[in-house]
Amino acid sequence: MTSLPSRQRAQLPDRAFAYVDSRGRRRLPIHDAAHVRNALARFNQVMFEDEESRERARDKLLRASRKHGIVPLGFISGQLRTRRKGPLPHGPVTFLLADVEGSTALLRTLEDAYQPLLDEILRTLRNAARRMGGHEIGVHGDEFFAAFRHAPDALLSALAMHRALRDSEWPSGAVVRVRIGLHAGRPTLTEDGYTGLAVHAIARIATAGHGGQILLSEAALRALGDPLPPDIAIRDLGSIHLRGLSREQLFQVVVPDLPSDFPPLRIALAS
Repeated sequence: MTSLPSRQRAQLPDRAFAYVDSRGRRRLPIHDAAHVRNALARFNQVMFEDEESRERARDKLLRASRKHGIVPLGFISGQLRTRRKGPLPHGPVTFLLADVEGSTALLRTLEDAYQPLLDEILRTLRNAARRMGGHEIGVHGDEFFAAFRHAPDALLSALAMHRALRDSEWPSGAVVRVRIGLHAGRPTLTEDGYTGLAVHAIARIATAGHGGQILLSEAALRALGDPLPPDIAIRDLGSIHLRGLSREQLFQVVVPDLPSDFPPLRIALAS
C-alpha cells in the first residue's frame, strides 16, 4: 500500500483528495498516479456520508485516473456490474470507447440540466451499440465502453452514434459530439471485466481524437477486412506514441455525410 507521511498529507489541498466529508476529514488522496491506484483499490472500504457524496468522490477519482493515464476497468466494472446483460464476449473482440467532448463546458453551461442531458446521450450511445450486437462494458462519467465480436459491427455502431447525436435536438442549443476510438485485440476476460494491453490502448486512442471523429488502430483496421463498403474511406493519420505503451498507427474513418476535417490529434505525432 502507498503510504503518505502525515506532514506531506497536511500540506496537500482538499482538491488532492477524492473525498472530503462534512467535518473536513479527507480520504483517498489522488495527487499522483500511485495514490490514484491505491484509491481505486480502497474505494469500497470508505464509509461515505451518503450516496451523493459517494458518487462525487467516484467521479473525481475517475477524472484523476484519466489525468494520470490509468484505465480503471476493474474498478468501473465492479461499480457497474449490475448494468450488464449477459456475458461479455471472449477471444478476439473490438473495443469501442466513446467520450463526450467538452463535457465540463456543458456542465458549466447547463448546471442542473446537465445530468438529464448526459443520461440521454448515454442512452443514444447504448442503443446504437445494442442494435449492432455490442456488449456494454460500462459507463463512467461521460464515457461509454463496449465490446463487439465483429469489427464491422463496431464501426457501423460508431457511425450510427455520430448520426444519432447529430440529428437529435438538445436543450439550450447544446452541441453534443463524442470522440470515438476502435481497437481490436484478444484481452483477458475475468469476472471483473477485461484486462490487458488492448484495454489501455483503446483509452489512449479514443482520447486522441476530436468530437465527431472515429479513430481506428491498425489492429482494428485489419479486423475490418476487405473490402470496405464503397461509402467508407480510411485516412492514415500517422504513427503516434501512446503514453505507457508503444507506437500505434492511427486511421480516421471518412464517410460522405459526416465531418471529415479535424485539427491534429490531441497527442503529438511521433517522429
